[in-house]
Amino acid sequence: MEGMTSPSPFSGRRPSEPTLPRGEIVASYETYAEAQQAIDKLVKVDFTVRDVAIVGNDLKSVEHVTGRLTYGRAAGAGALSGLWLGVFFGVVLLLFSPTSPNVLGVALAAALIGAGFGMLFALASYAFTRRIRDFTSTRAVVASSYALVVEPSTAARARALLNEGEALPIAEVPDERTPPAAL
Repeated sequence: MEGMTSPSPFSGRRPSEPTLPRGEIVASYETYAEAQQAIDKLVKVDFTVRDVAIVGNDLKSVEHVTGRLTYGRAAGAGALSGLWLGVFFGVVLLLFSPTSPNVLGVALAAALIGAGFGMLFALASYAFTRRIRDFTSTRAVVASSYALVVEPSTAARARALLNEGEALPIAEVPDERTPPAAL
């Protein structure tokens, strides 16, 4: 199946143009985790999972509001991200001048300067966008359902393996009192 936009470095496949996988839907799940568990089940019985794809259907963008944005929160977030940048530059200084007499002081100063600049930039950014967006949030794209799509030549085997050990739906349980239909 083609269409993977970010293949695993271990898969041996080169990135290709994104396309929808072709094949048969062998199962459908409400969550991505359930679809992953189904593939894990196939892997454990040595099914060729190279021909399996998880397709998310009815994609929706979901934004969860996490809090109110204030000058204090903007300053704190900016200082924290600036601190990380300062720590990075401090480590680089440590690597390229390990014999300098005050290396640790220089690294600490780089971290504090980074935090200061990060805080200033975040406050300036918040001041310009204030009243436009006064909240913090996280965004995600989620699907309403996830389908396992398998190559037609192996679809029947995949269905059988996925249904193995599961109870049949009530409508499919044979009634012992009713004789089997004549062929």
